[in-house]
Amino acid sequence: MIELNKDNFRREVLESKTPVIIDFFAFWCGPCMMMAPVLEEVEKNYRGKLKFAKLNVDENGEIAGKYNISGIPCFIIFQNGKEKNRIIGYMEEEVLKSKIDLILR
Repeated sequence: MIELNKDNFRREVLESKTPVIIDFFAFWCGPCMMMAPVLEEVEKNYRGKLKFAKLNVDENGEIAGKYNISGIPCFIIFQNGKEKNRIIGYMEEEVLKSKIDLILR
């Protein structure tokens, strides 16, 4: 999973040829920490189809603010450099996969 910051956000997300899902998180956020292993499992199912990245909102407040992140965990899927959809909150692996599948259609 790619760790995003102001130095690589444009290259890894906005210029990516592959759709990207970003996990906006913070280390103090319990549900965010619960989602980490779920994301690791889900990532295995989308190799080559979806790039997984994470962005610490405490360290990258300017980016989080630009995308109006008001609650975490928040997952935004970018395609062709634009936000396609977002998923908010903790969920089980199968629920997350079904939501991703609907968005990527």
